[in-house]
Amino acid sequence: MEREKLYAAVKASVESRRAGLCAMADQIFGWAELGLKEFKSSALLEDCLEREGFAVERGVGGLETAFRAVWSKGQGGPSFGLLCEYDALERLGHACGHHMQGPSIIGAALAIRDLAESAAPGAPFKIVVYGTPAEETLGGKTPMMENGCFGDIDVALMMHGAPNTCVDVKSMASREFKIRFRGKNAHAALAPDQGRSAFDAALLSFSALEFLREHVREDTRIHYTVVDAGGPANVVPDHATAQYMIRSYDTDYLETLMPRVEDIWKGACLMTGTSYEIESQSRFWGKIPALALNDLIMEQARAFDAPQLAAPREKTGSTDFGIVMYKVPGCCIRCAFVPEGTSSHSKGFLDAGLTETAHNAVVFGEEILAAACLRILEEPALLEKIKADFTARKEGR
Repeated sequence: MEREKLYAAVKASVESRRAGLCAMADQIFGWAELGLKEFKSSALLEDCLEREGFAVERGVGGLETAFRAVWSKGQGGPSFGLLCEYDALERLGHACGHHMQGPSIIGAALAIRDLAESAAPGAPFKIVVYGTPAEETLGGKTPMMENGCFGDIDVALMMHGAPNTCVDVKSMASREFKIRFRGKNAHAALAPDQGRSAFDAALLSFSALEFLREHVREDTRIHYTVVDAGGPANVVPDHATAQYMIRSYDTDYLETLMPRVEDIWKGACLMTGTSYEIESQSRFWGKIPALALNDLIMEQARAFDAPQLAAPREKTGSTDFGIVMYKVPGCCIRCAFVPEGTSSHSKGFLDAGLTETAHNAVVFGEEILAAACLRILEEPALLEKIKADFTARKEGR
């Protein structure tokens, strides 16, 4: 299909569903369900895909609110992975724009399905939509990957609301721990010698991390905070809980730091006569960029005249999309819907969530991702180029 005709057909397909999908985004915004509790949001998306003829599996990857929906034609051909999130932030609601993702991904999936025959007559292909819960907390894509998800796709694509329309290059790998220190209670004035302060162990670990900070690579980030100090000042606390995050743009390097961090916890406990246990932990991988895919996505963004176009973000924070992009070529198109400079996880992001610009971002995401997949279907060499670029960067990471 001629390029201009392809773009016109995508625009018409997307526009025909605009009202219904934008209303769906507004509905998810109103529910503002937290991670692993997105029961209404996930069901809304699952039911829609089921009505459209997709084979829907609910509760995949060991997570009750995760799903996989498949539509395929023939055997072989490219498998397009379209991923969406729908969790909100505690006390803030949808101040990260996740309510837009599911409807946008569904619109893209339907446009690919409906236009594939015109774009590439007779070509086989598969569309796999993954609903991925709890990005803001657990990082749901990690257990999903560990439980067998995402192995059936050739590329992984997402959309996200943003201040600029752009793509990302790198993200930070992250290890997060909640550590519970255990000591022995005592009266802090009358019998401090009988106590063993769990809070002292936490404080010593913080000091040691500051010394470690000098002896790590420059792109390493170390964060910590007290979750539970263990009680009032006149009691030697027998428990204390602290939270730690260690991050780097190099996933492999980050893993080399973990034994050093664990030695800090052990040392703090040796010095205070206490013990520790890991109460919880999570792990995010750093993205391996597929720059050829980034280029293809941004070409479509320019073709549809998406607003506030910007250069790729070279370095970003942490995301559970990293583990997927560590395994297959992936890209998230960030669609502008707030003024430049507006931070996510802010009231400005939240206030823009029900606006016409938010609805436009849903539509731009649909158009860009659908057109990119149809281009790959038309030109199989594009997928080979993307895979080769990704493999080279992964081997040279």
